[in-house]
Amino acid sequence: MRKGNINFNIIFKVLGSLIFIEVFFLTIALFVSFLYKEDDTMAFVYTIGIAILVGLTSRILTNKSRNEIGKKEGFIIVSFVWIIFSFIGSLPFIISGYIPNLTNAFFETISGFTTTGSSILNDIEALPHGLLFWRSLIQWMGGMGIIVLSLAVLPILGIGGMQLFAAEVPGPVPDKLHPRVKETAKRLWIIYVAFTLFETILLIFGGMDFFDAINHSFTTMATGGYSTKQASVAYWESPYIHYVIILFMFIAGTNFTLAYFGFKLKFRKIFRNEEFRYYLGFILIFTIIISLVLYYTSSFGIEKSFRDSLFQVVSLITTTGYATANYIKWFPFITVLLFISMFLGGSAGSTGGGIKIMRIVLLIKNSVAEFKRLIHPQAIIPVRFNHNPVKAQIVTNILAFIVLYMLIFVGGTVIMASLGLDLETAMGAVITSLGNVGPGIGELGPAGNFYSVPDMGKWFLSFLMLVGRLELFTVLILFSPTFWKN
Repeated sequence: MRKGNINFNIIFKVLGSLIFIEVFFLTIALFVSFLYKEDDTMAFVYTIGIAILVGLTSRILTNKSRNEIGKKEGFIIVSFVWIIFSFIGSLPFIISGYIPNLTNAFFETISGFTTTGSSILNDIEALPHGLLFWRSLIQWMGGMGIIVLSLAVLPILGIGGMQLFAAEVPGPVPDKLHPRVKETAKRLWIIYVAFTLFETILLIFGGMDFFDAINHSFTTMATGGYSTKQASVAYWESPYIHYVIILFMFIAGTNFTLAYFGFKLKFRKIFRNEEFRYYLGFILIFTIIISLVLYYTSSFGIEKSFRDSLFQVVSLITTTGYATANYIKWFPFITVLLFISMFLGGSAGSTGGGIKIMRIVLLIKNSVAEFKRLIHPQAIIPVRFNHNPVKAQIVTNILAFIVLYMLIFVGGTVIMASLGLDLETAMGAVITSLGNVGPGIGELGPAGNFYSVPDMGKWFLSFLMLVGRLELFTVLILFSPTFWKN
């Protein structure tokens, strides 16, 4: 089945195959539910049955299609797999009755898969353990990416895999740890799993029970921010737990290629990386300023001011979205700084969302270069990154990305305001969804949630989450008439 030059058979075949990855993770959640003997068990059983039926039907009807994935097929597969996974993933919430409304269940699920972390739940702790675990697990899956996972385990995607990898992996340029994209995917997931296990062990040492520790490790490494507690990480008053989570949020917001160098003890390569130095620099500058303002405008001591400031800065810059304090109640200047930090995002090649530090740095460098070109019009002044000249096409792509990002932010704010949200809340809702951050500002700060947002607003914000997670162009190109032509 083709439309123009697009092979829809391979699209349905791959999507049908990918559903079985979700079935595997649903089975793990089913085991957790069975272990705790709570009332969500049958919801997982029914969901697994529905998913298997859909997956098998898709595979059987397209079994004879050729395994050739072109660029257009790659864009369609990568965009729709997140939507399909979110619809299937929302079924346990709906069937169990804990989130009976489709809009709310889909919002909660796509917020998980895209690692946004925005929630509609007013009482998270009322959920049974199976659903809490599933909620964290979908963030862990989405953190590294569904396609990256599939490339590591599904032989069918060995053909044309780079098209999917390039369409999904965050950042201006997808880093490859190995010439073969399948090996790159495997190594990324090995690093991801290793950090998750290490954080779990450290959190258990700090007094968390195993269930809370594994859940928070899932959502920390995914920079997702879903917690098993309504008060988020503020539930634990332990400085040790706060600093452990800060450390792993920072790691998750770092390019995973650098994490690979860290495993190989090549620390010089990490600190020579220009993006990493800027990433660290932004965090330190924001933390120092906010710590000082918080110390002089509150009753907090030095350590408390520093820890709360560092936690919120790292959480928002990496787009994790955890909270240890309601920063909306802090001095207004701090709220402005934290709002700005939501735009930055983690490093390229990390699980973080946002614009990404690399794009911000290259934007600044290109602006400086433009001033120099005005003064020396005959000179050839390239933009350099890590001492290497950056191709003009990449700079143009980054400028287009940032302009489009800001246009979507402004347009999205207008749309949300037209639905009845005040300006501050509308701005917070859009940037937290587009940047996959989690909490916003106004009524949607860390102490609030998205339950009261109108249904139309929730569907629009869900769309923004997907657009932001897939770096704008992958999704928006599907709305171009040119894409569907030969």
